[in-house]
Amino acid sequence: MTHEEKLEIAGLLDEMGVDIIEAGFPIASEGDFTAVSEIARRSRNSTICGLARANYKDIDRCWEAVKHAKSPRIHTFIGTSPLHRAIPNLTMDEMAERIHDTVTHARNLCDNVQWSAMDATRTEHDYLCRVVEIAIKAGATTINIPDTVGYTAPRESAELIAMLLARVPGADKVIFATHCHNDLGMATANALAAVDAGARQIECTINGLGERAGNTALEEVVMALRVRNDIMPYKTGIDTTKIMNLSRRVSSVSGFPVQFNKAIVGKNAFLHESGIHQDGVLKNVETFEIMKPADIGLTAKNIAMGKHSGRAALRAKLKELGYDLADNQLNDVFVRFKALADRKKEVYDDDLIALVADEQTNDAHEFLQLKKLRVICGTEGPQEADMVLSVDGVDHHIDATGDGPVDAAFNCVKMLFPHKARLEIYQVHAVTEGTDAQATVSVRLQEEGRIVNGSSADTDTIVASTKAYINALNKLIVRRTKSAPGDDVKSVNYKDQG
Repeated sequence: MTHEEKLEIAGLLDEMGVDIIEAGFPIASEGDFTAVSEIARRSRNSTICGLARANYKDIDRCWEAVKHAKSPRIHTFIGTSPLHRAIPNLTMDEMAERIHDTVTHARNLCDNVQWSAMDATRTEHDYLCRVVEIAIKAGATTINIPDTVGYTAPRESAELIAMLLARVPGADKVIFATHCHNDLGMATANALAAVDAGARQIECTINGLGERAGNTALEEVVMALRVRNDIMPYKTGIDTTKIMNLSRRVSSVSGFPVQFNKAIVGKNAFLHESGIHQDGVLKNVETFEIMKPADIGLTAKNIAMGKHSGRAALRAKLKELGYDLADNQLNDVFVRFKALADRKKEVYDDDLIALVADEQTNDAHEFLQLKKLRVICGTEGPQEADMVLSVDGVDHHIDATGDGPVDAAFNCVKMLFPHKARLEIYQVHAVTEGTDAQATVSVRLQEEGRIVNGSSADTDTIVASTKAYINALNKLIVRRTKSAPGDDVKSVNYKDQG
């Protein structure tokens, strides 16, 4: 994410009622430090946490970043399993000493310290009890038990938390946290099992984003606790009506679309196609729905808007969808809405969401602008693209061939703006049904450690693809040419603590 995107997402999480936001890894780069520091200064409700390895330099840098928060936290971690102890080549005693020293150092800086035993679920129980006790005595207020590789199962997850609470002196004085990965598809189940055994903090992400197969999804655990409060009598402070909007925004800025059948926030989560299901829902919605769409911020209505709809109607509809736009933003979206309405018979909620996301994505850094594009494609090659591209305000005309129309269009851009960025991800999704549906395209580029995401939407898939590619290049240009906060290359590599 860019610096601005990080601040935006953190602000949405803060408004949503998230207790603790782990805002970044301050030692990783100047950009990460600046982002965490700014998030700390802006936070109004949430505790702002920074991540640090088990050394003084990391912890000092972390404290510098979070200390201005209304409620700061330092989170320090070290791998405790046999495999992870071998990485720094520490004996059990040496690691225990380091845990004591670093947690003590963190606690001398901050009253709120979280300590994590990375790969806890593959750590010998006796040793895990030993180091957890050391961390508690050194001043840790939260003990995190990560399933770093997504190895455990619900029963084991619960038994591990119960074992620590029973065996470790002082365990009843701290908060136990669970941090699960989804490698075996059990992250949510493992997190909830840990809560049932006594854990009182769930580390989770929006849309289940995370290393490899992802982490526990916030929307899943929050709604599970709400829907099944009869058997899991625990509460969160989350405003669930903000879930859908945040899910969409995270998807947009990260470049990772939400799968259609994703629990809670997937496009099909409240869709009833089977005749039996449709009949049942029409008679009594509770027949096949265990929660209301409005509970997560989905509008009950999906009334199509058309070319005769006015600015006031558009503003009202967008507000209903969770977007409160400033006048200038609304005007820009309105112009594009009218253009879309001329090309599509009906404009639905998902179309409007795509328009707003596209406007937010392409709101700045327009060093490159697509002015005109025409392609020739079909069963007989070569496929060709004819393009007018504005480069720093000057229009250039170019044509190129390629292995398909998208490749030809991208080749035009590369000929006018040479670069060495590698295309890592190219994804196309239809926003709505029908052959006139908008296509949303996400691309990811990587150049010398810099990673950027670009996205765009259009009823013409080739146009959307080219605009997404150009959008990513515009972001890359910014990262190349100035040290924008949060836009620099990561300078420290580290293993994900969980």
